[in-house]
Amino acid sequence: MSTFKRSGGPVPRGALAAGAAVWLWGNVAAADERPREAQAEALARQAHQPSEGEPFAQAPVLERAEVVRQVLARNPSLEAARAAWQSALAREPQETALEDPMLSYSIAPLSIVGREQFGQTLELSQQLPFPGKRGLRGEMALAEANAMKEDLDELRLRLALTASNLFDDFFVAHRAMAITDEHVRLLEQLKKSAEAQYVSGRASQQDALQAEVELSDVLREKVALESERERLRAQLNGLLHRPPQAPLPPPPDDLAVPAEEPGPSETLQELALGQRPELDGLRARLGGREAAVRLAQRDYYPDLRVMGSYNSMWMDTSHQFMAGVSINVPLNLSRRRAAVREAEANLQRLRVEERHLINDIRVEVEQARTRLVEALRIVALFRERLVPAARDQVAAARASFESGRGGFPSLIDAERKLRSVELRSQMALADVQRRQAELDRATGQVPGLPTEGASR
Repeated sequence: MSTFKRSGGPVPRGALAAGAAVWLWGNVAAADERPREAQAEALARQAHQPSEGEPFAQAPVLERAEVVRQVLARNPSLEAARAAWQSALAREPQETALEDPMLSYSIAPLSIVGREQFGQTLELSQQLPFPGKRGLRGEMALAEANAMKEDLDELRLRLALTASNLFDDFFVAHRAMAITDEHVRLLEQLKKSAEAQYVSGRASQQDALQAEVELSDVLREKVALESERERLRAQLNGLLHRPPQAPLPPPPDDLAVPAEEPGPSETLQELALGQRPELDGLRARLGGREAAVRLAQRDYYPDLRVMGSYNSMWMDTSHQFMAGVSINVPLNLSRRRAAVREAEANLQRLRVEERHLINDIRVEVEQARTRLVEALRIVALFRERLVPAARDQVAAARASFESGRGGFPSLIDAERKLRSVELRSQMALADVQRRQAELDRATGQVPGLPTEGASR
């Protein structure tokens, strides 16, 4: 074994060779660490997103996009998921770091009190894994962090979809209240008309009583709608993590409807396969499993331990300083073969899950597109035919009753049908938004946000 002289003496060529070998081993082992460290640092810079302040301070109208943004900014579940991602990112530098060097010191106790030379030894050693092992461990840790980042994005999509759907429920409740108020006024007019007809002898008292019964029933529905609106406001505030009784601006009077039907299903499916965070997360874990297979295969190669020591009990100074290396001997091949089989089985399982997930995403996109097309066509029917026809029916029945040619029950029946059609038309309008949000979610876009603000 090579030796070192005291300070000031020449260093033997064997020591230089050993030092060069250790330097080469350590640099080869760390060569593939740098790209992984750079990627980990880039991800860590994205890991914190500041939350926004109090929402809807001056807003005259409640906007869907703002509701979604506030939910994503204020929800603690996202903060917890983001903290889990940061925790996973912190694993990568731990996995790629060298173990702490070992320093040991010992003495010969009897030499302290005896006349012999004081005996002491000092040794410093460092474990150096086989080149590539640390890089593969870091790759596995970073793959898991990437997967958790995709889990965070998937949670954002689910929360955005929930917020968008709740906004639609809130819109329907408000529009139902407005339509009910309109029909209360209409029924009050019809009641007065029935009373006037009764006074003039062209109608019976039963008509006025029927108008009162119908009006009372609509007022009862209005009480239930008010309660539903307050319940939805509390639920929306809860999603925003505000007090349930906190005020909210009213939703808009109308919702925008896409001018065209969605594009071809094949195009949307390919868009989804490139954007869905669940698939990206699974593929990140696949990369980690592939690294695990390579790491298990590399475990057949030995690790290196280098050491340097000083021993005062050698009389010859040239023997007091020592340097050496040691390696583990990987003789337990059955354990290593089992580890490789385990890693390969886990990799195969994830590959099967990837194929299933791709198929599920394609089906989900096709179903969401079909439902959106259906909702768009139903809204067109309400706007172009059902609502105008129901209004014309009420106008005709009212004119007929006031002229004495028609009966009051026909007018009440027409009013009831108009109210039903108008309520269902607002629900159909909200259904378009729900189906659009489902399609956005299926293709990996944030529901409820404009395309330019929907990036993950």
